[in-house]
Amino acid sequence: MTNLIIDIGNTRIKSAFFEGEKLIEEDVFDTLDNALTHWKSVSFDQCLISSVRWSQEELQELIPFQFAYLSSDTKLPITNSYGTPATLGLDRIAGAIGAWAMRGKGPVLAIDLGTCITFDLIDERNSYLGGAISPGLGMRAKAMKDQTARLPLVDLKYKPAELIGNNTITCMQIGIWYGVEFEIRGQIEAYTKKFPEIEVFVSGGDAQSFDSLAKDLIFVVPNLVLYGLNSILNHNVE
Repeated sequence: MTNLIIDIGNTRIKSAFFEGEKLIEEDVFDTLDNALTHWKSVSFDQCLISSVRWSQEELQELIPFQFAYLSSDTKLPITNSYGTPATLGLDRIAGAIGAWAMRGKGPVLAIDLGTCITFDLIDERNSYLGGAISPGLGMRAKAMKDQTARLPLVDLKYKPAELIGNNTITCMQIGIWYGVEFEIRGQIEAYTKKFPEIEVFVSGGDAQSFDSLAKDLIFVVPNLVLYGLNSILNHNVE
């Protein structure tokens, strides 16, 4: 049984083909036309779409094949115990389910390093509890520029090797990079004390920048949301 998983973001479209729980192919597209050309060339049995750009009704006009559409009403393979499920970002719970599916049980902590940093927990009873949201790397840099009179917008392409800066630029870069790193380490330590058997998975655009943490703390899985969406689709098919 081949699944087509589609994750439509604000700027890019990600898709993947799965055989059961195994990832076969992953692609990224800039336009829906390019994506459709590829999807039409490959056979699959069922499809699930998650989209922040188009509604289900809009996609039904744009996509010439049947698909399931992820919403807050979609059945999940875990229990959603979030206090306000209607306001929960579907990418957050999909990433958490991806971590849960890869491990095969809870507790798991999914960390997504994107525009914002999100921490999402599924406990040992396979219940999604929520987590935390904080500013990502780029957002921290922009906030310091926009909310001060003299601080510039700094380049964050490379993580500083030293912990002590000797000029304003390097001090800002160190503050941002190591602030995020220490936050991640601190959150993991706190979750581990509460859930000693927890496993931690990190994904998102900035995940590879923190791959040094993976040696003793986390598993880096950039496509964690796609794994979660596939698990959701398999659960609904079953």
